[in-house]
Amino acid sequence: MNESLVVNDSSATPVPAEGLTWMEVESPEHNGSLEFSTAPLEFPVNPWDIMLCMSGTVITCENAIVVAIIFYTPTLRTPMFVLIGSLATADLLAGMGLILNFVFQYVISSETISLITVGFLVASFTASISSLLAITVDRYFSLYNALTYFSEKTLQYVHLMLVGTWGVSLFLGLLPVLGWNCLDEPASCSIVRPLTRSNVTLLATSFFAIFVLMLTLYFKICKIVCRHAHQIALQQHFFATSHYVATKKGVSTLAIILGTFGASWLPFAIYCLVGEREYPSVYTYATLLPATYNSMINPIIYAYRNAEIQRSIYMLLCGCFQANGSYRSRSPSEV
Repeated sequence: MNESLVVNDSSATPVPAEGLTWMEVESPEHNGSLEFSTAPLEFPVNPWDIMLCMSGTVITCENAIVVAIIFYTPTLRTPMFVLIGSLATADLLAGMGLILNFVFQYVISSETISLITVGFLVASFTASISSLLAITVDRYFSLYNALTYFSEKTLQYVHLMLVGTWGVSLFLGLLPVLGWNCLDEPASCSIVRPLTRSNVTLLATSFFAIFVLMLTLYFKICKIVCRHAHQIALQQHFFATSHYVATKKGVSTLAIILGTFGASWLPFAIYCLVGEREYPSVYTYATLLPATYNSMINPIIYAYRNAEIQRSIYMLLCGCFQANGSYRSRSPSEV
């Protein structure tokens, strides 16, 4: 869901269709909308494009490490790590999409490539958000059905979630390429050309549905964690201290997860619903750039904080990590 960030010079002489690029068309009819401009490329490069490309580079590097570690570590084959691997793969593809969009915008400009790039970004970011939902569902069931969590049925259920996640994401990404775009009807364009207004409305509505579902599940997770902490505290006769500490830790972690996700994506999702194609493109960039930061923060929250992944990183980088008797793998249900 990326768009051009180069302002069109309305006085420039038109060029053939193969020179079309992502640029803002400053005209009375399309004031501020993101269009395929017919103006020649002008440098210096728009700073918004540079920031998106830099964000994509960081995202790619962070998540490539996570994917490599999970892929090459045989012990990381549990449902939790399979879902984390799916999230890292989706974010990795999103980062690569941001980089490719920058390259294609300034080096190889064509409508076909731009459609493919936008579809690629839509599919990647959709898979990332859907993988976050899948991780939330997995954490809920790992607490709700703790006794039966480590079973073959759980792994099969996780695989079904992955098939659904990537199937829906691929479908949504293919829609602009297969014809659901506004290239032939400029009046139907959204704040992200060539996506139509109905297309971004569908994407934004789907995000809100996922966000509400995640809020509901994490609220239930918080209740379960508090109840478990209360029971443990009663058994250990340290109710006042241990229950407070465990509850505070769980609530704080949930607040970080949901706060990061909401702060990253809510502005862009809201603007997709209320924004018009005539609005200045800077509003789109100002809301889209923070959305990409979610893919930058995901590996820190879901991967690098995990003790087993930390252990694998240490073994990979320095080979000096020595397991000891006090090492304990974190629970799959850890929030």
